[in-house]
Amino acid sequence: MQHIRTTNAANRLDRLPITKFHKRTVLAVAFAYFFEFADINTFAITAPVVREQWGADVDHVAYVTSLSFVGMFIGAVVAGGLADRLGRKRTLTLTTLWFTVWSFACVFAWDIWSLGVFRVLTSAGLSAMTVVAVVYISELFPSAKRGKFQAYAIVIGICGTPVTNLIASAVVPMSDWSWRLVYLWGSLGALFLFFVRRLEESPQWLESRGRHEEAEAVLTRIEAHVTAEHGPLPEPRQPKPKGPRVKPGLGMLKDKKFLYPTILLSVLWITQTIGFFGYSSWAPTLLAAEGVSVEDSIFYVALTTVGAPLGSFLAAMVTDRFERKWCLVVFGLVIAASGLLYGLTFTPVLIVVFGFLVNLFERGYTALAYAYAPELYGTEGRSLGTSIAYGLGRLSNAVGPLMIAGVYNGIGYQAVFMVIAGTWTLGALVLALFGPATRRRRQAAEAAEAAGTGPKAVTPTS
Repeated sequence: MQHIRTTNAANRLDRLPITKFHKRTVLAVAFAYFFEFADINTFAITAPVVREQWGADVDHVAYVTSLSFVGMFIGAVVAGGLADRLGRKRTLTLTTLWFTVWSFACVFAWDIWSLGVFRVLTSAGLSAMTVVAVVYISELFPSAKRGKFQAYAIVIGICGTPVTNLIASAVVPMSDWSWRLVYLWGSLGALFLFFVRRLEESPQWLESRGRHEEAEAVLTRIEAHVTAEHGPLPEPRQPKPKGPRVKPGLGMLKDKKFLYPTILLSVLWITQTIGFFGYSSWAPTLLAAEGVSVEDSIFYVALTTVGAPLGSFLAAMVTDRFERKWCLVVFGLVIAASGLLYGLTFTPVLIVVFGFLVNLFERGYTALAYAYAPELYGTEGRSLGTSIAYGLGRLSNAVGPLMIAGVYNGIGYQAVFMVIAGTWTLGALVLALFGPATRRRRQAAEAAEAAGTGPKAVTPTS
């Protein structure tokens, strides 16, 4: 076979209409997201019962939660490297299997520390799977529509949170051991294996690794499916000549074009992580500590998480229509206000209302960030940059729970939510002042798609 020097993967994918191939890919990723979101708060849900059974206190919960975020950092960074070496599809499969295996191990935990070890290993897989899924969708979908479908995947996936919370509210009170069923439920993500053979590897990743024949084969299969469904395709835009190829790896940190977005996105994910997990990881425990029954605290939190899928759907409606940077700023400020008001009331109806708003806008914020972050990198740096920034965000919450516990023990319940609101506000201000805009590039791609092919080359957003 003749060696192909370039496959023009980004532009060829950009001019494709949305087809069954894209929908099948979103469904597969959404399934993995479903059990990732199902599993991410299982310790927070079961912590009140575990505290009673094993005589653990708030500090024990804080240590386990903190170490889980160390696991998330390690998992994210390792996954970024693996996705560059092994491919997006294979790494997505491995990381999904990793977190489901260790979630299953949690079923058999015998004390708070064994459960903590299993949760650290589970958490490493959760964040690893997330960063790979974000990059995978970004590289397979047309740039003008990737934000919407990234959000659609989360609309489906985020249902794992309220479904899991509602299941937990029913099964946890059943007996002394029934809390273990929550972790058994989280391990069902292993069924992702049934989707794998229908997925394609990212042609952009294959191209970046010099595997042009394989990239060409994948693109040809995708285009054949699209042509059968929608008819002949327009010619793709011609790629703009690129500068010297940057070798993937940590050496990219010397490149300002890589370092700047990595620092910015690290701030985004650090404030998001402390702001949201400070809320979601502690809400059931703090409500119970303030005198609300364990059953009521779990039920209240379950009701508030119903807003999560709606938030992802809201993000899908705005993400490709408006500048993502400003959508993130607005969503962040709304979360800050809602979270603060949540902490200022013990009225059940208001707890549910403000908690609902936090979940709605935070899940929308996350969907927007998942679409925004990969756009700031080229293919060579996308997986590593996304994983470092996301991983540092998760690592920051290694001190987040200890900080929350310290604030709660030293100042009080309401002060916790003041700190959380301040964190969200800081993230919004940094993004407003320093965040690059990406909508113009998406509009160029959309205009070229509508015209069939542009009169001149347009730099791909990939």
